[in-house]
Amino acid sequence: MPAVFFGHGSPMNTLEHNRYTEIWRQLGELAPTPKAVLAISAHWYTRGTAVTAMEKPRTIHDFGGFPRELFEVEYPAPGDPALAARVRQLLAPAEVTLDKSWGLDHGTWSVLVHAFPHADVPVVQLSIDATKSPEFHYDLAQRLVPLRDQGVLITGSGNVVHNLGRIQWAEGAKPYDWAVRFNDVVRGYLSAHKHGPLIDYMSLGEDARLSVPTPEHYLPLLYVIAQQVGNETISLPVDGIEFGSIGMLTAVVGRLEG
Repeated sequence: MPAVFFGHGSPMNTLEHNRYTEIWRQLGELAPTPKAVLAISAHWYTRGTAVTAMEKPRTIHDFGGFPRELFEVEYPAPGDPALAARVRQLLAPAEVTLDKSWGLDHGTWSVLVHAFPHADVPVVQLSIDATKSPEFHYDLAQRLVPLRDQGVLITGSGNVVHNLGRIQWAEGAKPYDWAVRFNDVVRGYLSAHKHGPLIDYMSLGEDARLSVPTPEHYLPLLYVIAQQVGNETISLPVDGIEFGSIGMLTAVVGRLEG
């Protein structure tokens, strides 16, 4: 089973049909039908690590200021308590809480509504521990690799470049030079299979500081590249920078075979 990092961008992508959402749709069609999805979303950023363990996760509308139509979206995918227990087992000795209060946030459902529009694939979310380093998250994610052989699609949802403070709302806003440079650097390391600089991304200078002012949207990428085994390829089916400072890169580890 491949692993996919989605640059999810604005929640409005849920309702839109554009070049990003078209690729997400195609990925869902091309990938082998998964037994379940394990999703790591930028929007479940916690103290400690947790995994959703309920039978029927709720659809969380964790945003404000958007049209009513977006708040009416429901993504009624079932949960998978057995997968949650398996994730907890694989991540030991790290402490993982079996959570029955969260659900599916928009980082997860805004992309899955395109990839798996029938919401018929069980979905489990794994939180990102805000107290831990990028190295911790990469190492933790490597313990999840066996799930790929068990039919689980591991997804990360965030943005390589994510600076809300520098957003330009004008239509067709030109990307900042620093955003383009950092995005290109990340693309280069992904293509070269060099994970070290991507883990230690803050060593990449001022462009990295501006592109990743806070880590929660970047860290899901580490969970996905940690799934790369041996000479597996990483493909980059769609990319772009919206509103000047929001990166839309999608990256796929492994082969897509329908």
